[in-house]
Amino acid sequence: MESATLRRLTTLDDAARTVRSAGITPAYVELAGVGKTYQRAHGRSRAETRALEGIDLTIGTGEFVSIVGPSGCGKSTLLRMVAGLHRATEGVVNVAGRRVERPQTDVGVVFQSPVLLDWRNALDNVLVQVELRGLDPRAYRERALALLAKVGLAEFADRYPRELSGGMRQRVAIARALIHDAPLLLMDEPFGALDALTREQMRLDLEALWLATRKTVLFITHSIDEAVLLADRVVVMSPRPGRIEATMDIRLPRPRGLGARRLPEFIEAEDAITSIFLARGVLHGVGDDLAASPTVAPTPGIFGQTS
Repeated sequence: MESATLRRLTTLDDAARTVRSAGITPAYVELAGVGKTYQRAHGRSRAETRALEGIDLTIGTGEFVSIVGPSGCGKSTLLRMVAGLHRATEGVVNVAGRRVERPQTDVGVVFQSPVLLDWRNALDNVLVQVELRGLDPRAYRERALALLAKVGLAEFADRYPRELSGGMRQRVAIARALIHDAPLLLMDEPFGALDALTREQMRLDLEALWLATRKTVLFITHSIDEAVLLADRVVVMSPRPGRIEATMDIRLPRPRGLGARRLPEFIEAEDAITSIFLARGVLHGVGDDLAASPTVAPTPGIFGQTS
């Protein structure tokens, strides 16, 4: 198993060198032959749940990649392995050319719940990230205020979580994830608990923020619409055990405003992903036409990988 994994990693390394020599953005996150099995006690025996299997994925520096798939397919597990919060059962995870073997510090993470401290105002919730790293929060105060302004909360820095809407609280969480200027941003269904209008505005705001900072982003979502509108590339996952069904380049022009859904590139990408989920039984009762004749076939990712 280890030798097969090393062969995959060698292939990824060769591909990355080829990409760099061609002047294309180099890889920042690499997963080679990654799988994850959870074990738990079940009476006198142990039960196993196979969460992920055979994941090969490369994310370029400054690239925005969305992962979309059904509940329980291992999307969040994959993100946590990149963050170093979970260990892979097999395979190799690399970030910035280093193997991930412990929790990563040079990363920003945003979860579905903002997890703010009720007794701290918005500014101090952003600065808690700095304090936990043993840094002087006074040196980061101006940056924290600038980030709050960037996410539309310039006038709410002194407000407490109970005084903020759900969307505002999530904006604070995004600013907190960016305060230490980490090159990698991991977002685990950050808009999942928001209402439709707030979710749409957050999508627009996140794209604007990404265009300004060009962080490397791994974004987890259940929404095909959201995945296509945000990403440079969409990774489509199968039901558990999660495998990569397809990797699609999204060729929509940026910025992708409210009218992006009317563009043929959006319609084609959304139809292609929907077709995959219909074919795998993830979606039912939508009609047979789309499943039988997808608008567009999945396109290779930056290394030509599809599955």
